[in-house]
Amino acid sequence: MTNIPPPAEELRVLDLELRRLDARRTQLLRRRAWLLGALQAAAGPAPAPSRLVRAPEAAAPNVQNVLLTLGGILLTIAAIAFTLVSWGHLGIGGRGAVLAAVTLTALGVPAPLLRRKLRSTAETVGALGLALTVLDAYAVHAVALPHADGIGYAAAASAVLTVLWAAYGLAFRELRLPLPLTVATAQLPLFLWARAADAGDHVTVAALLVTAAFDVAVALRVGEAGVRVIATVGACAAGLWGAVGAGYLSWSAADLPDAARAGGLLILAAAIALVAAWLITQPPQASGAAFAGGLLVAAGAGGVLRETLPAAWTVPCYLACAVALLAVVRTALPRPVLRGIAGSALLVQALAALWTLPALVSALAGPASRAGKVWSGAPHGMGDAASVSGLPVQHPAMASLVLAVIAGTLATAPRLLPTATSPADPADPADPAAWRLNHPGTIRACALALAWAAALIVPSALQLPYAAGVAAYVALTAALLAVASRGGSKAVALTSLSLAVTTSVSVAFLALAGTEATLGTFSALAALSLVVTVLAARRPEVTAGVAATTACATIAYATALACASGAALDLRVDHTGLLMLVVPALSALVAARLDQHPLTRPVEIAGALAGGFAVALTAEHATTLALALALGGVIAAGTALRSNRRPVGYAAGALFLLATWVRLAAWNVDTPEAYTLPVTVPALLIGALRLRRVPQTSSWTAYGPGLTATLLPSLIAAWSDVHWQRPLLLGAAALLITLVGARHGLQAPLALGGAVLTLVALHELAPYIVQVVDALPRWLPPALAGLLLLAIGATYEQRMRDARRVRDVLGRMH
Repeated sequence: MTNIPPPAEELRVLDLELRRLDARRTQLLRRRAWLLGALQAAAGPAPAPSRLVRAPEAAAPNVQNVLLTLGGILLTIAAIAFTLVSWGHLGIGGRGAVLAAVTLTALGVPAPLLRRKLRSTAETVGALGLALTVLDAYAVHAVALPHADGIGYAAAASAVLTVLWAAYGLAFRELRLPLPLTVATAQLPLFLWARAADAGDHVTVAALLVTAAFDVAVALRVGEAGVRVIATVGACAAGLWGAVGAGYLSWSAADLPDAARAGGLLILAAAIALVAAWLITQPPQASGAAFAGGLLVAAGAGGVLRETLPAAWTVPCYLACAVALLAVVRTALPRPVLRGIAGSALLVQALAALWTLPALVSALAGPASRAGKVWSGAPHGMGDAASVSGLPVQHPAMASLVLAVIAGTLATAPRLLPTATSPADPADPADPAAWRLNHPGTIRACALALAWAAALIVPSALQLPYAAGVAAYVALTAALLAVASRGGSKAVALTSLSLAVTTSVSVAFLALAGTEATLGTFSALAALSLVVTVLAARRPEVTAGVAATTACATIAYATALACASGAALDLRVDHTGLLMLVVPALSALVAARLDQHPLTRPVEIAGALAGGFAVALTAEHATTLALALALGGVIAAGTALRSNRRPVGYAAGALFLLATWVRLAAWNVDTPEAYTLPVTVPALLIGALRLRRVPQTSSWTAYGPGLTATLLPSLIAAWSDVHWQRPLLLGAAALLITLVGARHGLQAPLALGGAVLTLVALHELAPYIVQVVDALPRWLPPALAGLLLLAIGATYEQRMRDARRVRDVLGRMH
């Protein structure tokens, strides 16, 4: 029980508690103030809060440089304005005095400024003085020498300014602008002099190259960064301009003297680049310079040789010079230089090989055009047989020679490369020695491919007769197959195999021009492939895949030979397909002989494809197609006799079934049971055997497919049949199937037979049911339906128990 005091008493209690809280708060505040004082005494006086000083947005030196630059620009603008506008108001003496005074003052002021350590100011004033010297040169030309040639005067003035600025920069070493400006101005005198003297293109290019040589010397010998940058840019610009000009002069030379002069200029440019590569210490830059030098040497020497020989020898001339460049790789030159020279030689050879591409494409694609002209007659020669309309081919003989030279160079060049100087050298992927040591097979494979291309072009280049060209291609295929079956490098073996297949396909198309050529070529290709398959299968060192590929090629060319033989014997197409079935039959026999050999599967697959092609040829004649399918089934059944090829028996059964159906269709048989019973009977036999071996097998798996294959089509036919024989026979068969299923406890026969029997009965009783329904009053069917529902409802639980018993009985069946 809670006692609530009167209001006056409760108010007194609350006031007392508030006074106690105020006293406690005062005590705590005093204690806090004492603790703060003790802490401040122990830590010492607190530092005054510092003011945040805003950092300047620009440093003092940067501000000074900006101000000095702006001042120098303004003074320069004023001097230009004075020279161009106010110059005419002064006499000759006054003009000279003003120019001399201002220029000398601007050039002399940097001395005291440098002594006072005012370098930025001195830099600005010195730049102004250098700009005034240019204005002095312009003023002298405008007043004292107005009739002088402008380009010649500019050449002389730039030469004088170069000397003066060089002296000024050497006198004031602390100034950074004079010497770089000197190098930049030095690019002009020689070029302008050559243009002013109208010395010709050769002298102009020579002036550019001499200027580039000067820049190279400055860039390599001067230590100041600004001078080196300007010199390097000038060397690249002048050297590139001069090299391009020399190359154009060499290409457009009309006679040997012009070519020799242009070649000399290219050799000069090459010498500059090679000397620079020798002196540069950074390997990438040294290799780049040597690469450019090698290209220039090949271009110069090739241009001279080109003028001494016919026009067809243009590309071989340049190629010969590139091959000769590889002779330097055994010298004592630095490795980066050797790398660059070797790279330039390889680039020239690559461009030469690219030039031969039209001839190679024509040699490969030309025979393929014979596919639409089978046995239309042999062409006049290989030139006609290996030609492609619309593809220009120039000098195929030279193309073959170029490819042969490149192949020989690529095969022998690795032996000439310098050996690695340290174990780390071969790891460099750009080092030719590394390629020689780490990729010998790849190099030989590339050389083999180039040699093949050269040999492929030879028949059309030499205009060989058609028969000789076909024989040459077959011989080339044999040589490549021999290389592939010899073993050794995997890269070489796979490359030679690929090239052999390509050549064989090309010669196969080429041989379609005549009957004898087709039969002979296909026979030779099949025999060659068979021999190589046998040899490769007996040599374990042969690269994997060679024997399988040649085995498939043997079957392919044997199939083609059988097809060509049938056509040569004037057989019908379907009879030719029957003849071609000999190939898959022989393939099956060979596969059975090989048994577990690795070649078994490729032989079987190739034989199956050949059999499919043979059957496809018989598709237009039903009787022949049925025979071909039956023969294919025989071949498949023979294969299925082997213990490890039992599943092929299903394919054999399918082929026999298809043969039966095709034969029935050829006899105009339209009874569905004739087509379904050949499926049902074997399916039921197989299901019975499966159920005997594995008693746990479901009857739906064992008998379901076989029964459905016949019952379903027959039921559909019976429902549309107006006669009584089919429904009677189908009902009797369904009843028999139902009784057998009930007798042996099998779900599938019981359910399928019962369902078909019910549907057949409904079909037969349907007319009578319709008649009865028509005879009954209209109110009777609803009444009967109501009575049926009442009966089902009254005995619902009993019906459910009966349904569960039926379900349990069916569940206990297989």
